[in-house]
Amino acid sequence: MRFGMKIGQGDLDIKLRKVRGFLEEGHKVRLQVFYRGRENAHRELGYVMINRILGLLEEVAVKEHEPQMAGRALSVVVRSK
Repeated sequence: MRFGMKIGQGDLDIKLRKVRGFLEEGHKVRLQVFYRGRENAHRELGYVMINRILGLLEEVAVKEHEPQMAGRALSVVVRSK
């Protein structure tokens, strides 16, 4: 599931609802925060964003590894508890 840096709260809630559905079905989900343009100069904000997302999913998911950069995206894989 891809998240932009400027995602609104309503859009974030909808995407997290979809992620929870995938996890309930037993799938693993890759969460990606992607950077556009000048956002790449502030990569620390992406780590803040992905930690916020992981915090909202902590009751249903655990991360398999630490978040890592891959090109212009910061990604982490989560699985259900």
